[in-house]
Amino acid sequence: MSTASLPGYARQDGRKGIRNVILVAYLVECAHHASNAIASHFPDEEVEVIGFPGCYPNSYAHQMLTALCTHPNVGGVLLVSLGCESFDRESLAASIRASGRWSETIVIQGVGGSKPTVTLGIEAVARGLAHIAATPRTEVHFSDLVIGAECGGSDGTSGITANPAVGYAFDRLVERGATCIFEEPGELLGTESHMASRAGSPELGRELIGTVEKASVYYHQMGHGSFSPGNYEGGLTTIEEKSIGAYAKSGSSPIVGLLKPAVQPTLPGLYLMDPVPDGEIRWGFPNINDTATVIEMIACGAHIVLFTTGRGSVVGSAISPVIKVCANPDTYARMPGDMDVNAGAILSADATISSVGDEIVDLVARVAGGEQTKSEEMGHREFTLGYKSFEPLGPSCLPAA
Repeated sequence: MSTASLPGYARQDGRKGIRNVILVAYLVECAHHASNAIASHFPDEEVEVIGFPGCYPNSYAHQMLTALCTHPNVGGVLLVSLGCESFDRESLAASIRASGRWSETIVIQGVGGSKPTVTLGIEAVARGLAHIAATPRTEVHFSDLVIGAECGGSDGTSGITANPAVGYAFDRLVERGATCIFEEPGELLGTESHMASRAGSPELGRELIGTVEKASVYYHQMGHGSFSPGNYEGGLTTIEEKSIGAYAKSGSSPIVGLLKPAVQPTLPGLYLMDPVPDGEIRWGFPNINDTATVIEMIACGAHIVLFTTGRGSVVGSAISPVIKVCANPDTYARMPGDMDVNAGAILSADATISSVGDEIVDLVARVAGGEQTKSEEMGHREFTLGYKSFEPLGPSCLPAA
């Protein structure tokens, strides 16, 4: 399918968006309530709340908010600051303006408190909506799209239906020039040599192996792997079994690069994203819930995220649509309002991996063209952002131009 006729939004930085969102971004938890109050005044508009709760600075959080506030699906941003937090709001605002997006800042302590902030914020968002209404439209092709893949609430069906169907879809999307991102080396234990054999260079292969080894050490030191009671109750028995199923999401295309959160792919193709912090353990679990990984893929530029689930995850996301691919036919029958694709039909021989994969590709095109996912229809706008630390990527992690 061609996406030549799909309407998108042209950004001044050269990227193309499939949504035109206004963000209300709080820069400390103390500004969260006012941000929610501002956004709630616009229930019928794409006005979404994101933010960082921490009082003291963190370069990862700053990079994440910079990437999210300049995402191609974002048309403008209202920053809401308490005033005494350590977040560098001036630097963030400058980055947003440099990207050509509308932006204003309100400092709660400077304008007289919560009520004046909400009043001024509502007025500011109204100006922002008027500004982004004039965003130039453009045609979107698969080659313009970045697609992420996440799994959550996995069960014994995930690795034999939804995940391989997403892998098939990834192969078809990469063939059409798209950029695809899979994730979570903590759920890829035992597959590292297979990934290395698909790497675009021996150096990248070694980086992929090292990434999984780092995740293994990290989880071992934390005393907890990426394996929940729900996974066990759903029929999975070991992290290795879960990893084989999770790996299926990557398909069979060559792996061209390794990303860390908020790092943008440099060329089309298939990438692994590593969300596990570098260095000594300082911040606790790498991702406290699936929403965190989804947001990190969006910070890497994902226009759409494919989310596979067997038990039945219901999360969506701020900024980018989430397509739910349900692995278990019983779950799909029980939760049809949350699921977009019934990959469980593969178990009953009513569908094949390839037919469901083609269905996913077709739905990606329709969602890119403006069709809402189930989570969008219900207003799911989950967001979470915490503290982490990362070292810069090495030169072998990204493909050369």
